[in-house]
Amino acid sequence: MDVFYECQVINDFIEGGSESKARDELIKLLDYHKQESIPYDPLVNNLIRQVGLYPYIDTETSSWQDRFVYESFKSDIGGEFKVTLHREQSLILKKLTEGRDLAVSAPTSFGKSFIIDAFISIKKPKNIVIIVPTIALTDETRRRLQRKFSGLYKIITTSDVNVSDNNIFIFPQERAAHYVDKLEKIDMLVIDEFYKASEKFDKERSSSLISVILRLGRKAGQKYFLAPNISKINESVFTRDMEFVHIDFNTVYLEKHDLFNEIKGDENLKSEALLRILGSSSGKTLIYAGTYSNIDKVANLLIDNHDPVESEVLRNFEHWLVSNYDRNWHLTNLVKRGCGIHNGQLHRSLSQIQVRLFEVDEGLKNLVSTSSIIEGVNTCAENVVVWRNRNGQSKLNDFTYKNIIGRGGRMFKHFVGKIYVLEEPPVSTETELDLSFPDDLVGTIDEEEFKKELTSEQIAKIISYKEEMSAILGDEVFKSMKDESVFESSSSYLIRDIARDIADKSSEWNGLGYLNSNNPDDWDRLLY
Repeated sequence: MDVFYECQVINDFIEGGSESKARDELIKLLDYHKQESIPYDPLVNNLIRQVGLYPYIDTETSSWQDRFVYESFKSDIGGEFKVTLHREQSLILKKLTEGRDLAVSAPTSFGKSFIIDAFISIKKPKNIVIIVPTIALTDETRRRLQRKFSGLYKIITTSDVNVSDNNIFIFPQERAAHYVDKLEKIDMLVIDEFYKASEKFDKERSSSLISVILRLGRKAGQKYFLAPNISKINESVFTRDMEFVHIDFNTVYLEKHDLFNEIKGDENLKSEALLRILGSSSGKTLIYAGTYSNIDKVANLLIDNHDPVESEVLRNFEHWLVSNYDRNWHLTNLVKRGCGIHNGQLHRSLSQIQVRLFEVDEGLKNLVSTSSIIEGVNTCAENVVVWRNRNGQSKLNDFTYKNIIGRGGRMFKHFVGKIYVLEEPPVSTETELDLSFPDDLVGTIDEEEFKKELTSEQIAKIISYKEEMSAILGDEVFKSMKDESVFESSSSYLIRDIARDIADKSSEWNGLGYLNSNNPDDWDRLLY
């Protein structure tokens, strides 16, 4: 590669106003420098500065002007050392420190956690609430913030913990409901993966997240919502007066290989392609299988064609799986071959262990997954293989597809993420986020408190619901259940239907108390 010629091409893109293309070409050039162990010269450093990728500047070989930019964009993110932010991170941080409410759509590789940490270090809020989509991400976020801020803040991740003067609350939305009435004021409310507040993206849990956004949002001095791949947000009470910032700023380059054109649906060719990809790469590979049955197919393929690997940590994990699960289980046989599985059926601890092992050099080389890998799991790989264009029973949509391939590459580790598509992907579309007021909230919302945000029809539904539930349960019981946040993580109408059924067919429900028995045999009739 002629480095000077490539720099000229990149500069032409910059001069022509095509900064995104310039950044992509520059990242590929930086990857070449890494592969060939070539130091950056001042020209390369200058181009890095021009496209806003300030953390990549090599201060040993850069001009004083570029070193000045590198130092100027350093920020305290907690911990021992300051970190240089890239241009778009710095832009978002500036808006937040000015007190603006933001809804931000940014790529997976954007580095959003640095902004949250920097905001805490700079503004020192007394109470900050961070809502994350999963318990796994709760634990990960807690570990990161505990290392940096445990001396200044009480880090709270579970219910019924006494608050301190300065607190960082990290919850999935269901746990957050228990603190709604305990917190009089919140300095900052952070909603990670806020697109899940739309029923379109998370039918089962969207209403509980909407409830948290509505109730905690009214107590928050400032709001910061984060999501990937959103092109537009429709006006709603939940994002009213928030500035929407759509950022198309990749810190890595996705090199796509559309192998489906030559595979043409042939399962044998697909299998051969996967084995060829895995055999030719020494880096980590994430294999998106799409369904449980396809995970089994890929697992069998890997078991049949891969020999056991020499790794003490994997050998210890394999022995633990043999002792606690089964010697002949797919996962046991995969682990000894340097491969793992990630899906919603596995025990959460097993998924967390495998993600950790996927992150370390001597751990898992390949990870076969369903869409669970993008559900609140922060992991990336040098290679991403899209084995199947499915997401459970449905076809993969463009939003989820972009989220999956966005796991390719990682700042400072893999400049280029290689994406191998073995089945034709969905048509590229823009994703508009529509946050509406779900009927499931009728059991949790006070119509007087939120009358400005509710329509007359919604208020009528809430009043009708309250009257019916009070008639079935009695005023005191219904009030007690509301005060204990019983309805927060469930469908209000499902609870109503169960209450109706118990009232109308009490004999069929007789014996619920047996579920409290210490003898599992007593549970059978009620469970089944």
